[in-house]
Parts: sequence; structure tokens; C-alpha cells
Amino acid sequence: MDQQTILLTLFGMMAVTYIPRMLPALALSSRDLPPIVGKWLSYVPTAVLSALLAPSLLAPEGVIDLTFNNLYFWVAVPTFAVAMFTRNFFGTVAVGMGLVAAARYFL
Repeated sequence: MDQQTILLTLFGMMAVTYIPRMLPALALSSRDLPPIVGKWLSYVPTAVLSALLAPSLLAPEGVIDLTFNNLYFWVAVPTFAVAMFTRNFFGTVAVGMGLVAAARYFL
């Protein structure tokens, strides 16, 4: 592959990554959103994080596994409780990591 093709590919990849992120920010930066849209958008990060985590927690081997062999699922249960009660991201991550380390050490 020649250098010109690689350079054009890089610029094309940059354009298709940057433009879809820039256009909504430019279009919405000077407008006030209706409160219901703002409320709806506040749930997007939680939904995305849940969609990313659920397969790893529920089906770490590709098949849904809710047995006691699925360490990640059982550690996630108290970690979710900590997240709900404290609403502290770093505390939740620390608790989750500590529980996984403790479970791996003792089990």
C-alpha cells in the first residue's frame, strides 16, 4: 500500500470519527433543550455502561451463567448495592476491585 493511500485512509477515518461528534455539539450548543429531553439524555451514560457490562457479568464464557462459579456476577451484586447507596464512582470501583481480589484470594 502506498503512502498516499495510507494518508487518505487516515484522513477519512478522522473525518468519519470527528464529524458525527462535532455536528450535534455545534447544533445544540446554543439552544436550551426541553427538560424532558435533558432528563432523557441524563440516562444515556447509565444505559451505555449497563449495555457494556451486562454481557461480561452475566455471560463471561458466552453463555448465561448465574451459578456460584460466575465470580463476576456475585461480586457485582454487593458492588451495585454500594453504588446505589453511596453514588460514588471511585468508591464503587474500589469496592468492586477489592471484592474481586478478596474472592480470588480466598476462593
